[in-house]
Amino acid sequence: MAQIPSLSSRLADPARPVFLLGDVPPGEGTPPGKCQTICNKFMARSRALASDGFIVYDIQDEPGRSDMERPFPFRRVMDSSRYGALLSRSSGKQCLIYKCVADPTFEEWVEKAAVEHGHTALNLVGRASSDGTYEGPTISEAMEITRKRAQFGCVCIAERHTLEAAEKRGKSYPTEHQNMLRKQKAGAQWFISQAVYDPEPTIRLLKDYAALCREQGIVPNKVVLTFAPVSRKKTLNFIKWLGVKVPQENETKILEAEKPINASVELCCDILKTILSECAGVGVPLGISCESVSIFKAEIDGVHELFRKRFFPS
Repeated sequence: MAQIPSLSSRLADPARPVFLLGDVPPGEGTPPGKCQTICNKFMARSRALASDGFIVYDIQDEPGRSDMERPFPFRRVMDSSRYGALLSRSSGKQCLIYKCVADPTFEEWVEKAAVEHGHTALNLVGRASSDGTYEGPTISEAMEITRKRAQFGCVCIAERHTLEAAEKRGKSYPTEHQNMLRKQKAGAQWFISQAVYDPEPTIRLLKDYAALCREQGIVPNKVVLTFAPVSRKKTLNFIKWLGVKVPQENETKILEAEKPINASVELCCDILKTILSECAGVGVPLGISCESVSIFKAEIDGVHELFRKRFFPS
């Protein structure tokens, strides 16, 4: 019998897409029995969805992320690697584990994630802001530490790849495509985007990344595009607090719809279609991730509906 490819090999393979479903660990201090119950509930709901694996997020307070007030109060959650190990054992599916590098015990965390918890796919997240004081390695140092122990990817942020963002940084043109290639050369084997609510920055980023890779004779990494359906103003504000660009027309389309979650799901499908059409033939392999950024039932239902559609409604 042929061996099932690991999640890390699927993420790194440019020849096939990958489909992932995101989850957030239970709150810090949740008793083991309750953690298992939460895990079982997530598995039961996702069992019918043909995902390649799960993303387990590392939730941080990130006070320097935005001048906006955080719409949802921060709550500490269980360690992403520990919960990912429980989810993998229980579901039989591997997990991609997110980790913020702003951790003074980062190297020990990576060792435990790889050796004790058995994870082969990690996704590194840099500091939310260059302001303030952070403990732990830089993203460059973290990549060097991680590459010795596990395969890893990084995030890519299309919102940084706009002319407006470049101007704010004193640049004549955005440079996120250069950041991606730098991380790829440092060992990153894939990239995961933030939630996409405006296709234009993502299209620009994918095209520029592809062109830079061609110029240097390098095969582009897979880019997994993330989609997070919403149905409430408060959740949209949280999406924006996270740094996601939401055009006013898209916000209006969702919030003024008779069924906002349905409008959000259809909008996500339309955004992906636009990206696929505009980026056809550029040579960047793509994957899809669906997540909910809230615990609101309608929005969780929307994630499952979106995944069932596989973004190509009849």
